[in-house]
Amino acid sequence: MAVQNNPDKKFEDNDNANKPSKTQRKQAMHKLQKMGEQLVELNDRQLEELNLQEMLLEAIFEARRINKFGARQRQMQYIGKLMRKIDILPIQEKLNTWQQIPFAQKVQLHQIERWRERLLNDANALTEFIKQYPTADIKQIRSLTRNTFKEKVSDKPPKSYRSLFQLIQETIQESN
Repeated sequence: MAVQNNPDKKFEDNDNANKPSKTQRKQAMHKLQKMGEQLVELNDRQLEELNLQEMLLEAIFEARRINKFGARQRQMQYIGKLMRKIDILPIQEKLNTWQQIPFAQKVQLHQIERWRERLLNDANALTEFIKQYPTADIKQIRSLTRNTFKEKVSDKPPKSYRSLFQLIQETIQESN
């Protein structure tokens, strides 16, 4: 059995190598459909910020009204199809920005909580806090930490504990 050397066949293989596979195309379609689902969940103000094409906006509003699973699924596929015709990079960047804001807020709240616990449990923490945040009100922090201990001992509501959290939050936000 002779093996044929067909130069045209090699050219076709190279041409097909540049095309995405069927799996890659399906993954891209599913990605666009997922992004479309995110768009449907946005409020009107956010949709307005995205400056979407009229047909895509109408499809999104229609998807919001559809309750039946099958019909909604078809509408989401249609939205994905419409999104193939537009540049999705600015939309993706905006969605990523909106999703990162809550994460940044969580990180900041954890940072404030850690500082509060350190200020209440570590004698050297106030010095470190002042070094990092020179605009902090030392007297008020000391007063709130003393009052927090008094509230714990006398089983009173944690008013100073909350106030200390707010003061730390204000100090950190001022420095940023």
